[in-house]
Amino acid sequence: MPEPLLLAEQLTKSFTAPETPLEALAEASLELQPNEFVSIIGPSGCGKSTLLRILAGLVRPTSGRVLFEGQPLTGPQRSIALVFQHPNLMPWRSALRNVMLPLEVAGAPRLEAEARAREMLALVGLSEFVDSLPRDLSGGMAQRVALARGLVGQPDLLLLDEPFGALDALTRERLNGELLQLWQARRVTVLMVTHSIQEALYLSDGVLTMSPRPGRITQDVRVELARPRTQETLYLPRFAELTRLLRDSLH
Repeated sequence: MPEPLLLAEQLTKSFTAPETPLEALAEASLELQPNEFVSIIGPSGCGKSTLLRILAGLVRPTSGRVLFEGQPLTGPQRSIALVFQHPNLMPWRSALRNVMLPLEVAGAPRLEAEARAREMLALVGLSEFVDSLPRDLSGGMAQRVALARGLVGQPDLLLLDEPFGALDALTRERLNGELLQLWQARRVTVLMVTHSIQEALYLSDGVLTMSPRPGRITQDVRVELARPRTQETLYLPRFAELTRLLRDSLH
């Protein structure tokens, strides 16, 4: 077994409140192998997004530790990218300039940043929209720009916080297929939070389930479905069995 890219051990997180502390996480542990696609599912309010922000280095755990590439994670890293449910694009910047932003912040030469941003926009199928402002993009297109922005810095770990949760069912289904193609082309390690069991199974090598708050990792289900996956994968008997297993685990 190779060394895990990311190892989280016994993470707890409490937030202070006016009357009583809120315990969001309780001894949550997980590990991610290089090039693996893993999803997290669990009831609303169980601490999934809090866990993702800890793994991104944006929030410090109350206790426990995170090792990234064998080193303690103490803050944000350029090799860890986080994509939120909402695209959070700068409205005054074009799609191209939104994708260029992480490279500009990192000090990359402008021509190099532009070339890499154009490459990523082509990869997500938006070559014709490089000069479009966010207001001129559909919700699905804006989220693809956000994915391109997350990937442009060539991260080792991509964290996705319900990236398609705000989209309609057909757009979400299409973007699931596109995300799968992106992952197969780039093979970045991905950890995605989702409320959809079907989405988690379709995309992932493994699915982690979390308990109600305070959140714990209660199960790690390996998804032994052949790749590449297509829409036909959704109708396999084993897919139905895994769906039932995960649904039961959440109850």
